[in-house]
Amino acid sequence: MTKPVEMSDQRIAVPSVVIRFAGDSGDGIQITGSRFTDTTALAGNDLATFPDFPAEIRAPVGTTFGVSAFQINFGARRIETHGDDPDVLVALNPAALKVNLERLRKGGSIIVDKGAFSTRNLQKAGYEADPLEDGTLSGYKILEIDITKLVLESVKEFGLSKKDGLRCKNFWVLGLVYWIYGRNREDTVHWLKEKFAKRPEIADANIAALNAGHVYGEAAELSDSVGLFSVNPAEMQPGLYRTVTGGEALAWGLVAGAELAGLDIYFGSYPITPASPVLHTLAKMKQFGVKTFQAEDEIAAICSAIGGSYAGALGITSSSGPGIALKGEAIGLAISTELPLVIVNSQRAGPSTGLPTKTEQSDLYQSVYGRNGDAPLVVLAAHGPSDCFEVAIEACRLATKYMTPVMLLTDGYIGNAAEPWLIPSIADRKPFTVQQETNPEGFAPFNRDPETLARPWAIPGTPGLEHRIGGIEKADGSGHISYEPANHQIMTDMRRNKILGIANDIPEQKPEQGNEGGKLAVVGWGSTYGPISRAVSNKLVQGDDVAHIHLTHLWPLPANLGELLSGYDKVIVPEMNDGQLKTVLRDQYLIDVQPVTKVTGQPFKITEIEDAIDSALEK
Repeated sequence: MTKPVEMSDQRIAVPSVVIRFAGDSGDGIQITGSRFTDTTALAGNDLATFPDFPAEIRAPVGTTFGVSAFQINFGARRIETHGDDPDVLVALNPAALKVNLERLRKGGSIIVDKGAFSTRNLQKAGYEADPLEDGTLSGYKILEIDITKLVLESVKEFGLSKKDGLRCKNFWVLGLVYWIYGRNREDTVHWLKEKFAKRPEIADANIAALNAGHVYGEAAELSDSVGLFSVNPAEMQPGLYRTVTGGEALAWGLVAGAELAGLDIYFGSYPITPASPVLHTLAKMKQFGVKTFQAEDEIAAICSAIGGSYAGALGITSSSGPGIALKGEAIGLAISTELPLVIVNSQRAGPSTGLPTKTEQSDLYQSVYGRNGDAPLVVLAAHGPSDCFEVAIEACRLATKYMTPVMLLTDGYIGNAAEPWLIPSIADRKPFTVQQETNPEGFAPFNRDPETLARPWAIPGTPGLEHRIGGIEKADGSGHISYEPANHQIMTDMRRNKILGIANDIPEQKPEQGNEGGKLAVVGWGSTYGPISRAVSNKLVQGDDVAHIHLTHLWPLPANLGELLSGYDKVIVPEMNDGQLKTVLRDQYLIDVQPVTKVTGQPFKITEIEDAIDSALEK
């Protein structure tokens, strides 16, 4: 049993801290980050994280291609982003230092494993000289420790090989960082014992390394090097919290949405980065009537999900941009047959394979426009990990009420990032129970609800509801195959008007911050929410006339959005693409919208949005 850390007068109280852990992809960096995240959440801090994976499955050890990183911003105040520039960089090898040094704020702290800075490792990282000795790190606070040596000493009694012993390095580092920030080890010890219940020697070795790193911190004069700090708990709404990633919250939201609709889920998917966590999470939820199917390819995955909806379940499929492209024809089939379908698109960077593990928002054109024929559907976007839960429920509601596919956009950043989540109660939600057709009197498969224009959902095998369905154009009402020009016009108009009419069933758009009308509106969607929110908040404190408008419903757009935007002198749109929402807004409202674009695979910084605001206001 570990004891809480006693705070000493040496500790400096700070409102927030940004730490970036970095090392080889085999160093357990993501585990280190996730354990620090959970411990920090238990300490009562607000937080946001950013796991930054290498694209290669197994790059050569010690090279810059294989560097994995995990950044966490935590504090005693509201945290909205993973942090612009880290205060602390933990670099477990030269490659990690080289890749991440430029991100560190000037005057920040660096903790390095001096034992990993061998001549061979320096060469693999592309260093001609040792940066610990040539002045490269002047201007930073440096803590050089031979972690490699110390971790092997700490696990010697367990008889591990050198290779297995070095796998405990991440927990030695974690113990050290726990000491620096006054964190309790107890939860991590419990996690290790549970994780390695069948291999207690592995659990014990990692616990020994964790304790050894903590003891080193206690014994070393860290207040004279990187310093010792305390971060008070944040003021948060009372309730039961847990940390949640976007992938987890999205899966849970889909289950909650199906529950509110009174339906079971059929989830057909094919593994792809960064969408796979949704499949992994749903596969563990069979007790909620969830059926998951890992198909042989993307086309089979979506076609099986359409079949699930045809049979009366809520069909859901998930992928990333390349996979969504492959699903394109089948999405058109779901639109033509007018079946409910939720399509999750976890966006990643670039066309084709692009940057598989880096984040981007470049699938908006694909979502709104990217199908053959006039093929409209609903497009929604979540703006953060916990928001995925709410948007997933909304996707289920609209898909079932309007008998339409719904594209739900998230991205690699949202999917893998974590934040505290106040666990909601489904009992407080109003059900939107689906009424599937059972009455054969007057039935025709393409009759319309006069309010929603949705057709009836007739389940195969229901007596008297036999009907023909497919991708060929159907006659209005009867659903018989039709090649009549006038009928195609009617059906095209009907599909369009059904989707556009949803604008009357979604909330009017309001500014997140600032006034309705003024000098400048900053319009965002998806994962730009955090940096825009913080930047606008900072500018409002400075007295600038600026507002933040963030869109969840991207198609159809909110009914009042055009009028709202026309009340501002200028509108800028920060997005991680080459200006896609900008195009949609110009197309719909004929207003001058200025893009603020970024396609580096990394999220926006707060300062980048602040600079864009200053430029727009001509400051």
